[in-house]
Amino acid sequence: MIIGAGQAGAQAVASLRSGGFTGTLTMVGDEPYLPYQRPPLSKAYLQGTLERERLFLKPEAFYADAACEMLLNVSATAIDRTARTVALSDGRSLSYDKLLLATGTRVRPIPVPGADLPGIHYLRSIADVDLLRAAFQPGRRIAIVGGGYIGLEVAAVAAKHGLDVSVFEALDRVMARAVSPVMSDFYRGVHTAAGVKLHLRTGVERFEGAGRLEAVRAGGESYPADLALVGIGVIPNAELAAAAGLAVENGIVVDRHAATSDPSIFAAGDCTSHPGREGRNIRLECVQNAIDQAKFAALAMLGKPAVYSEVPWFWSDQYDLKLQMAGLARPGDTIVQRGDPAARKFAVFHLREGKVAAVEAVNAAPEYLVGRKLIGEGTRIDPARLADTTIAMKNIV
Repeated sequence: MIIGAGQAGAQAVASLRSGGFTGTLTMVGDEPYLPYQRPPLSKAYLQGTLERERLFLKPEAFYADAACEMLLNVSATAIDRTARTVALSDGRSLSYDKLLLATGTRVRPIPVPGADLPGIHYLRSIADVDLLRAAFQPGRRIAIVGGGYIGLEVAAVAAKHGLDVSVFEALDRVMARAVSPVMSDFYRGVHTAAGVKLHLRTGVERFEGAGRLEAVRAGGESYPADLALVGIGVIPNAELAAAAGLAVENGIVVDRHAATSDPSIFAAGDCTSHPGREGRNIRLECVQNAIDQAKFAALAMLGKPAVYSEVPWFWSDQYDLKLQMAGLARPGDTIVQRGDPAARKFAVFHLREGKVAAVEAVNAAPEYLVGRKLIGEGTRIDPARLADTTIAMKNIV
């Protein structure tokens, strides 16, 4: 049984069947849709360049061919580990031999007055984007709370659609939790040039309006707004696991085989806290982790456990720029820049003990691909050679 109809859940179905599982397979999802991609929601789907049908990971026929019973628009409410049953919101109770928790995350609500006013949006599902798209009218004023990936991707689409865009970020730079200061400065310049107004070190204090959003109060000032998008992070959906007595700490705790503290229950994707490549537990919010961890969870469920230790990778599309990242940076890393940001094609490498630990690349696929390989292999590299653009990346080692 799989709880969660997202990227990890869909991959688990494919991996279980291709791995030889012939028993009963059931997936439970709390949305009315088959598993779909979430990254394009704030990019191509919001922009209107990707049709809804192309969001879905697999066609309906795939699940029929895999003999996977799809229980959609229903949620799991409790796990009885002794009886090995799962209670559903429609009153049913289903039994399992092996259970995979792929419950993902939910948006973090903003705890300020006026947060329930009509006109305030979040972005997590197809339904969320459909509502937001309907409000994207040229000339309208949108306030975006949060200068992370979601906030800036929406800002880019809104600016392209002719909206008046303001971004409010409590920290001193955009994407501060995800990228280097060099990359933050570059994207600040890109958005400013596109007409986006960035308010850094400016936390939102409240939303104002008589029956509907009319303004955002931030940094002691009031800014008129016709609509707002809140993107201040997500919360792992780990309550079901915690209520069942499973180990939970910033997500559902799993080992390197994607197994929880119960030998019959496994977990994969954004909801998990797992041992990173360096041994410390981490929780990743990315497609790569959802797919790869689901593959390893399926192996473990089939009695063929293997060690999960993949290099995490991420990406963000803003305007004509593709930001690709791999690995996990740390404060204190040695920073090596390759290329000129003014050319809108460059990369930033993070070296730790002489080895590449992370890479950020803008419109620079070779740097990203080779950097990702270097991270996986743990190769030592000369910083001066890495920065030398006269040496092709394929010849950098």
